[in-house]
Amino acid sequence: MTDTITRVQPPLEFLPPAFNPLVRRVVSWVFPFLIRFQTSVRQIEAENVETLVDLFRQFQDGKIRFLLAFRHPSATDPYCVGQLIWRLVPQVAKQHRVSLKRPVHSHFMYDRGIPIWAGSWATWLYPRLGGIPIRRGKIDLMGLRTARDIFANGDFPLAAAPEGATNGHNEIISPLEPGVSQLAFWGVEDMVKAERSEQVFILPIGIEYRYITPPWAAVEKIITQLEVDTGIETLEMSQAQRLDESTLYKRLYRLGEHLLSVMEDFYKRFYHKALPIIDVSRTDSTALPMSSYEAFSARLNALLNAALQVAEDHFNLQPRGSVIDRCRRLEQAGWDCIYRDDINLETDSALERGLADRVAEEADLRVWHMRLVESFVAVTGNYVNEKPTVDRFAETTLLVWDMVCRIKGGNPFDRPKLGRQKAFLKIGEPISVSDRWNSYQGGRKNAKQAVIDLTQDLQTALESMLPKP
Repeated sequence: MTDTITRVQPPLEFLPPAFNPLVRRVVSWVFPFLIRFQTSVRQIEAENVETLVDLFRQFQDGKIRFLLAFRHPSATDPYCVGQLIWRLVPQVAKQHRVSLKRPVHSHFMYDRGIPIWAGSWATWLYPRLGGIPIRRGKIDLMGLRTARDIFANGDFPLAAAPEGATNGHNEIISPLEPGVSQLAFWGVEDMVKAERSEQVFILPIGIEYRYITPPWAAVEKIITQLEVDTGIETLEMSQAQRLDESTLYKRLYRLGEHLLSVMEDFYKRFYHKALPIIDVSRTDSTALPMSSYEAFSARLNALLNAALQVAEDHFNLQPRGSVIDRCRRLEQAGWDCIYRDDINLETDSALERGLADRVAEEADLRVWHMRLVESFVAVTGNYVNEKPTVDRFAETTLLVWDMVCRIKGGNPFDRPKLGRQKAFLKIGEPISVSDRWNSYQGGRKNAKQAVIDLTQDLQTALESMLPKP
C-alpha cells in the first residue's frame, strides 16, 4: 500500500548540497551492483562520448561551463547518467589519452519530492553527491540561487532533466520546461559580470531503452492480470493467439476503452464533472471523420482535465497552462497544506493540530487525482498502433498498470520488470549559450524570447536523437 498522509508535517527543509568525495567514490563503486539489482538494465552503451570528454577537459581547464540536459523517459535514467559520467567518460578519456582530473563528476538538480517518497536514505545521500533540490510548483528562490551559484562557481558541471519528470515513453519527448535554458543564460550573465572568459554550453543527451529479448509473454501476462483487475472477461485462446501482436493490441485497446469508460463514469457520478460525448462520426476542420484513435485521445484529454479540476476545485486554483504546469501547481498546493510552516507541532493545542491533520489528509487525497494524470500526460491513442514494437507495447502496458495500481491503493514504484534491457545514450552537439547572449539582452521581452528559442532548439536537438521510424 502507498503511504497515505493523515498527519500534518513539519515544513520541508532545503537540503543544501554538501559534496563528499568519499561518498561519491563508494557509490560509484557499488553502482554497477545497484543497477543490476534495482533495475532491468544489463547493458549501457553510449555514442559520441568523445564530445563529453572534451567538454570535461575544457571545463577542468577553466575554459567553459556546461550543463548536461538529459532525456527523462524512466526512473532508471539517473543510473545511466551516473555510469556515463563515472565510468564511460574516464574510459574513453583514457583510450584517447586525455588526462582528466579525478573525480569526474557532476552536480545535479532533482525534484524535492523524491526524498519524500524515497525515504531518509535519499535525504542523506543526494546532498552528499552534490544534488540540488528544486520545488517545481513555485519559484524556489533558494534552490534556484544555489543552482545558479554552483553552475557558475562549482567544481563540476551541472546535470538536469529539462522535461522535469518522466513520461514513460522512449519515443515521445514531453514539452521542455524553460528552467534549464534560463539557468544557462544566468550562467552567461554571471561570466560577463565577473569579467570571466568561460563560454557556456548546454549538452543534449538522449536516453532510450530496448529489451534484449522481446518480453511478449511478460506483456501478455500483465494485460491478462489487468483484465482481471478491471473486470474484463478474459477470452479463451491458445498461447500462440495470446502472443499474436494484433490480438495483443486489440486486448490492450479494449482495456484502455474500458478504463476510460469506468473513469468517466467515476468522475461524472461522484465528482459531478460534465465530460463531453465524443462522436466519431463528426468531422473536424478538414472535413474528415474523426478516427477511433483521435476519439480515444480526445476522451483521454477530457478525462485528465476533469481529474485535475477535482483537485483544483479543492485548492481553489484556476486551470492555467499546460497539463504539466497544472500538475506542478497542484503538487505545491498539496505540500502547502501538508508541510506547514505556520503551525508549531509542539506548542499548538490538540484542537489546532487535529484541524491541521484533517487539512493535510484531505490535501493528500486530492493530490491523488493529480498523480493519476501525471502518468498519462504523453499517452495517445495511436502510439502502439503506429509502430507496434514490443517496447511500445511494454511502455503503454506499464503505464496502465501504474494507474490501476494507484486505484487499488498499491505502490506504483513497485512496477513489474518485464525483462532485461539495454540502455543507449546519445551525446548530442553542444549548444553555445554564450553565442546567444546578445539576443538575451535588451529587456525582459528579449530575454523571455531568447529563453523560448533556446528551449525550442534544445527540444529539437533531443527529438533528433529519438529512434528513427
